[in-house]
Amino acid sequence: MSFQAYLDTIKAKTGKTPDDLRQLAEARGLLEGGKVAKGVKAGDVVAWLKEDFDLGRGHAMAIWALFANIKQMPAK
Repeated sequence: MSFQAYLDTIKAKTGKTPDDLRQLAEARGLLEGGKVAKGVKAGDVVAWLKEDFDLGRGHAMAIWALFANIKQMPAK
């Protein structure tokens, strides 16, 4: 599955774009100033996305990759 396919599936399942999830993560204290907050680990984000949006590990890790600047949003 391509990275874009992961993001498309996340949007279809949650109704949220990566930017929407970034704003929610900021509100929860998982991100500060658009960057991963000090002490926040991938597992924290995975647990939040599982609990609130029922996302599996692979899809949650795609969001983590964006938050941690491991991956960038694909150009459309």
